[in-house]
Amino acid sequence: MKLYAFVIDDNRLAANSLVQMLELLGYEAKAAYGSMAAFQALAKRVPDVILTDIHMQGLNGVEMCRAFRRDPRMERTAIIAISTDTQSELVAGLREAGANGFLPKPIGMEALEQLMQQVEQFLSSRPAVP
Repeated sequence: MKLYAFVIDDNRLAANSLVQMLELLGYEAKAAYGSMAAFQALAKRVPDVILTDIHMQGLNGVEMCRAFRRDPRMERTAIIAISTDTQSELVAGLREAGANGFLPKPIGMEALEQLMQQVEQFLSSRPAVP
């Protein structure tokens, strides 16, 4: 079964490009263009992995990570923050908020493939939720 990846970015071009890259790697992928659209889509289906931009209108990536981690349906969902902003304090804050990883933009295919392999290993090592 293919992993379902959900991309959140208010930049449509960036979101769509990442979805296309994920699909080329063999994943099912969808995008939401901003935090409010993301919450609407996530109410319908919980992904295996979320790749969320940090700096967006509405809720930012840190606030979104916290919200996702409060949702019991997303207990097994891997959360990866993506951004051009690579300040160590920001990345540490994302981890504290519940992100499992960080991927700097621009995102290359090789880096994305390596990340997704790590996500698959991470998810397969987590116990199933009854």
